[in-house]
Amino acid sequence: MLQIDTFDARAGGNVIYKALAHPLAAEAIARLYGRLQGPVALYDPDGIADALIALYPTLIDRLFVHDVTLVGQRRAGVTAGALTDLTASGCRTVLIAAFDAGRIASRIAPMLPPGASVLTLDEVRLPDALLSNRDRYLDKLNFATNFAFFREADGLSTRVASANYWASYGAGPVRLWLRLFDSGGAVLATWEQALPAGPGGFSIDSRSVRERFGLDPFIGQLFIHAVGVAGHDVVKYALDTYAADNGASLSCTHDANAWPSDRFAGLPAPRPDEKVVVWLQNSHAVPIPAGSIALDRMGAEQPVPLDQPVGPFATVALDVADYLPGLRWPGQIELRAGRHVVRPRYEVTRQDRVRIAHVNVERDNLRPDPMIPTLPAELGRGYILPFPILPKSRFRSIVQPTPMATTQRDLPIRLDVFDQAGIKRAETFLGNLPRDRSLALDLEQFDLEAGHAELVYDFRDGGEADGWLHALFRYEDRHSGHVAESSFGAHIFNTAMTYRDEPQSYAGPPPGLSTRLFLKLGDSRRHSFAALIYPASGPWHPVSATILQLHDGSGAMIAQAPLEIACSGSAMVWPHLAFDTAALEAAGDGGYVLVRDPTCRLFGYHGLMDEAGGFSLDHMFGF
Repeated sequence: MLQIDTFDARAGGNVIYKALAHPLAAEAIARLYGRLQGPVALYDPDGIADALIALYPTLIDRLFVHDVTLVGQRRAGVTAGALTDLTASGCRTVLIAAFDAGRIASRIAPMLPPGASVLTLDEVRLPDALLSNRDRYLDKLNFATNFAFFREADGLSTRVASANYWASYGAGPVRLWLRLFDSGGAVLATWEQALPAGPGGFSIDSRSVRERFGLDPFIGQLFIHAVGVAGHDVVKYALDTYAADNGASLSCTHDANAWPSDRFAGLPAPRPDEKVVVWLQNSHAVPIPAGSIALDRMGAEQPVPLDQPVGPFATVALDVADYLPGLRWPGQIELRAGRHVVRPRYEVTRQDRVRIAHVNVERDNLRPDPMIPTLPAELGRGYILPFPILPKSRFRSIVQPTPMATTQRDLPIRLDVFDQAGIKRAETFLGNLPRDRSLALDLEQFDLEAGHAELVYDFRDGGEADGWLHALFRYEDRHSGHVAESSFGAHIFNTAMTYRDEPQSYAGPPPGLSTRLFLKLGDSRRHSFAALIYPASGPWHPVSATILQLHDGSGAMIAQAPLEIACSGSAMVWPHLAFDTAALEAAGDGGYVLVRDPTCRLFGYHGLMDEAGGFSLDHMFGF
């Protein structure tokens, strides 16, 4: 496993990791290493030696620290010595593992070995033109980056869609620095794209990219760096995969979550007539050694390793049947990724239809929370995981609880079912499910035409909880056979009282009691839709005060449409029905709908639907 710290649930992303892992930093570090003359001493004032050497291995002869409690410890494969011993080390180069290191270099100048040269990580800074805050290099806003699975091959295309939500936080001109890698990790193209001055929509289409740069068909990944941002250091987007020849394949997923994890879960095993492929994409400039990646049946603890290396920024397709033959749906698979990749996509092929979805981060830093079974009445049902029940006359709706932390030995859960008016129609106790239990529940049995359901904790048979309750939701068209799926985790929704940063806020402290959800528009062949849910852990406003705001490509609001959703209820939203043709035409190609509500937090799932039985679905994102 790579010795890197990437993300903390409270502190957020590790900006040092982002600064080191950027593709331009990788090129600069290669040049920096070319200037090292041994013996080499590494001075580690900020504790990042492990990450630096993990991402960029090189020969370090001596390691020095100034914290006396760290002297004698192994870091970056070397035993740490006291900084005061640097003078007598005989090293010819001293590399200071720090940015903005001028003061540090001045401080240790009297301690340098005779004739030694000094290098710092300031040598690998990004150009000022790519910084949102030039005064403070390690500002998180300087590293608003993400990866996207990007393909223009085999009759399939991809499109990244989002909006310049940074403009709503006071950002000036925002642009994207983009780099496309092919399946071997080679750079196919590097370019920039200016975003609208206001909170307008934008897209990056693989067909247009291929045509612009004269590329052969490709499968790879797109690195996205947003420059000039404010308010958010996360690049959020929706990712559509569609048949370039107007065929049957259609699916959507969302941003890759920019921080690599040791493990991922929520990967379904194939049905007998399906093929499931994991798109493994190396997020770093260092190769992934053979044996570092493995697949395992959830709960089996018998991982099967990938016996080949994966090159820097390379993409490899893993057919899960090659590693876990005989495992079938509703079996679940755990991906052990060793912090080499951001959240991977998986792709399911069934007859002539291909769909893509994402796995989720399996946390390794959680412990059961003894407070959850006894949360006070003010928090109502506590953590809830809402998902839509699509119209039964056309769709099957299936839910599969998925363990999402290495310490989750069991899942004590219940399913609550609500109609669109917010009336609870049924509940069923699913049990205290052991980690290796593979349950897929068809909601057909509840005989509800449309509405939503919620997974909640239920401790009647004991069990433990940590608040990281997840599930996969699968929807099947009864007529066309098309399938779409998504997955998400539980939160506390719509309570004035808070617990452990819940209910979550888009920006700022909890409770988050308002809504800003992004819904892209459809095109000439497909209508976009959203299944909006008003989940409530306890009693809240009886009816939402939701406004559908139609924006054009510049971010200007074209029209509004009010919407009321009952507490614990739901509604289907179709922009082509909510707004007239003239308004939609005025919105244009970059237009989108912003779902706003100042009174409650809604949750939603969005997608596209065509007349041939194709549809896509994934959970929405807010900002």
